[in-house]
Amino acid sequence: MEEEIRLQKFLAENGIASRRKCEEFIVQGKVKVNGKVAELGTKIKPNVDKVEYNGKEIVNEKKEYTYILLNKPIDYVTTVKDQFNRKTVLDLVNIKNKRLVPVGRLDMYTSGAIILSNDGDFVYKITHPKHEISKTYNVTVIGRLEKEDIQKLQNGVDIGGFITSKADVKILKIDEEKNVSRFQITIHEGKNRQIRKMCEAINKKVISLHRSKIGNITVKDLKIGEWRYLSKKEVAQLKSGI
Repeated sequence: MEEEIRLQKFLAENGIASRRKCEEFIVQGKVKVNGKVAELGTKIKPNVDKVEYNGKEIVNEKKEYTYILLNKPIDYVTTVKDQFNRKTVLDLVNIKNKRLVPVGRLDMYTSGAIILSNDGDFVYKITHPKHEISKTYNVTVIGRLEKEDIQKLQNGVDIGGFITSKADVKILKIDEEKNVSRFQITIHEGKNRQIRKMCEAINKKVISLHRSKIGNITVKDLKIGEWRYLSKKEVAQLKSGI
């Protein structure tokens, strides 16, 4: 007898979106099971029940999972489709018959490491806050970064109703002539525009932001706009939270 699984897991495994986003779709009434609008908490038998999303039937296929590391350029958004017809990261990774979704996000004006996959469980695990996978950024701000600024970033700052956790901060360069500071910061959270908000909290304006690493996986060998497949070892490291 076929085992039942949660509806949002089924949708995520078939490339609709992350599991949490699929939960939103269910609540919004966009998903039907056997012709009826589904509710959050619904369980299905993947090869028995008929599942529809936005009126289109989702065919359950046994698939080989794909994991890709992209060095994202600025001016690209990290969505599958964009309502304003802006360029998306999927425009850079054109793989036929693979419904990839971004794992997490980078804002439009941030470059660097972003992972794409069609493995719903992987997407859920990597993006869930409890797993605390580190992200490392290279940041350029206007003005001189003082010792007290570094201490504030290290100890946590208020970014609007949320106090950030401790961060690792390393000065890369202070350019007195150009009046800019470059530093590296590693965080374990993934709040929207978090690094920019952290810099705002110490009265520093970001003029360049690049995510260089996710966990121990770096994009230093990838040119901007280039991508590669993750190795099995790298996928295992991310799943284990390294």
